[in-house]
Amino acid sequence: MKYSLLGSSDLSVSEICLGSMTWGLQNNQQEADQQIDYALSQDINFIDTAELYAVPPAPETYGKTETIIGNWLSNNPDKRKDIVLATKISGQGLPWIRNGEPITGKNVELAVEGSLKRLQTDYIDLFQLHWPNRGFPHFGNHWPNQIDFTQTTSEREIEDMLDILQGLSRCVEAGKIRHCGLSDDTPWGINTYLKLSEQYNLPRIVSVQNEFSLLHTQDSPYLLENCIRENIAYLPWSPLATGMLTGKYLNNTRPEGSRWTYEQRNGIYRDTPSAHKATAAYIDIANQYDITPAQLALAWCKQVRGVTSTIIGATTMEQLKENIKGFDIELSNEALNDINGVLRDYPTPF
Repeated sequence: MKYSLLGSSDLSVSEICLGSMTWGLQNNQQEADQQIDYALSQDINFIDTAELYAVPPAPETYGKTETIIGNWLSNNPDKRKDIVLATKISGQGLPWIRNGEPITGKNVELAVEGSLKRLQTDYIDLFQLHWPNRGFPHFGNHWPNQIDFTQTTSEREIEDMLDILQGLSRCVEAGKIRHCGLSDDTPWGINTYLKLSEQYNLPRIVSVQNEFSLLHTQDSPYLLENCIRENIAYLPWSPLATGMLTGKYLNNTRPEGSRWTYEQRNGIYRDTPSAHKATAAYIDIANQYDITPAQLALAWCKQVRGVTSTIIGATTMEQLKENIKGFDIELSNEALNDINGVLRDYPTPF
C-alpha cells in the first residue's frame, strides 16, 4: 500500500480511501464491520463518511452511516489511532438537516457535535464541507450556463466563507477536528478559502474531494494543477461512476439492489447514450488486458498525477476485494494509449 501526506497536513493516508455511503441502507452493521476489518487488513487507513449518509439521502437514514462507524469504533477503541477518519457537514437544501439551512460557522459547530456523538470519538481527522452554499458545477451541472455565477456577489460569498472558516477554527482550537477540507468545489472556492486562511490566520484547507472517473474528467487539468501547486490533496469520489464503469448497467440492465434501482436525489444523470458507448469501449480494453472493468477504471484513476487517495465503495466483499486489487495494477503505456483514445472520443459523455 502506498501512502501520501494529505495535502499540507501531517496526516499520512493510504492511496485507497474506504467510502461508506451504502452503510445503513444497502449494507447493515455486520457487513460494514466486515468491510472495515478487511480494509484495515489491507493496510487502508483512510475512511470517508458524512452526516448525510446513507444514500440516497432520506430522513430515516440520516446519520446512520456515522452511527455504524461509531459502533465499530466503540468495539475497537484501540484501532482509532490507526485510522484517518473523515466526515462532512451537509450543505443547504435538505429540510431534515438543520431545516435545510446553508453551511455557517454556527452550523459547522452543530454538525461537528452531532458527528462526534454518532462516531463515538473525541476528534475528527478531516472535516469537510459536503458542497458549497453557492451554485456549483457538479452532479451533472457542468454544461455552459447551467449555473449562473452572477446571481450572487463575490463579496457576499467571501463573507459567508469567512464565517465558515471561523466556525472551523473554533472546532480546531477545541481539539474536535484536526484538519479541514472541501467537497464538490471549484478552483475559485479552493483559492478563496486559502486566501482567507492566510489573511485571517485561520485553518488551511488541506483537501478537496470531487467526482472524477474515466467518464468525468472535468477537473483535469485545471483544478488538478491548482491542487498540485497549492498542496491540496485531491480525493476522487465515484471513480466507477456509481458502478457504471463495471458494465452492470449496459443494455438498460438494473441488477437487483444496485445503486440505480434507488431513486437518486440528482437523478441518474450519468445514464446517457455516450456514457454507455464509452463504458463499452473501456470494457473492451479491460478484456484485452485481462483485468476487470472496475480494475481498469481504478488503476487509471490512481495513476493520474495529483490524485492523493481514491475513494472506493462496495456493497459486497467480493466487490471490495476486486476493487482493492485494482490498485496493484500498473497499466502499460499501450493500455494507457488505448484509454486515451476513448477519452478523446467521449471527453464529456454525461
